[in-house]
Amino acid sequence: MASLRGSSAQVLRRGSLWGSSLGQTAAVAAPCAASRATLSTLVNSSSSDSLRSSRKPALSIQLCAAASARGLRQARVLKSSATIFSKDRSWVDKGEVTYDELKPETEAPSGHITLIDVREPDEVAQGMIPSSVNVPLSEFKSAFDVNKSSRGAFSSKYAFDRPGFDDKIVFYCRSGKRSTEAQDFARKMGWWNARNYKGSWLDWVVHAKNE
Repeated sequence: MASLRGSSAQVLRRGSLWGSSLGQTAAVAAPCAASRATLSTLVNSSSSDSLRSSRKPALSIQLCAAASARGLRQARVLKSSATIFSKDRSWVDKGEVTYDELKPETEAPSGHITLIDVREPDEVAQGMIPSSVNVPLSEFKSAFDVNKSSRGAFSSKYAFDRPGFDDKIVFYCRSGKRSTEAQDFARKMGWWNARNYKGSWLDWVVHAKNE
């Protein structure tokens, strides 16, 4: 029984040292497996009276199982965090889009940026920025709410594919207010790579006249 207690104490000491990193997740399982094998041997060699008088082997196994579960949960969190931090934020971190940045994209669209006009149809009839598509703000929240609109339904209604969550998007309206609202909602729904042309249509018209 002295050996049994020593083995249990060793298991507990190992459990207290296990970390939360991905590399340490495998280390959690191995000591527990070894401890269970050791405890099984000791249990088989002990009398039934001795087993009934001690609860420590079962307690040690439970602690090992709990430590393994914690390690796996922490590994999943770290994996998720690694995915988030691995995204290239160099484009979105530039902040608000300017006329000078947007103009080349409208002249020779790269296909990597979706320019969305959130003005209403009567405003769009007065003119649009070249290469842009229209999703009126009055319909925007239902169109970009993944719980209310599928990609197929979106494409059928607006005649273009709804961007993926990682795709680059630029919003604009008349003066930048509604496009800011659209950007905020899109980011909330998961479109983290969205930016706003703050000057919007009014700024575009002024620059276009001066060229």
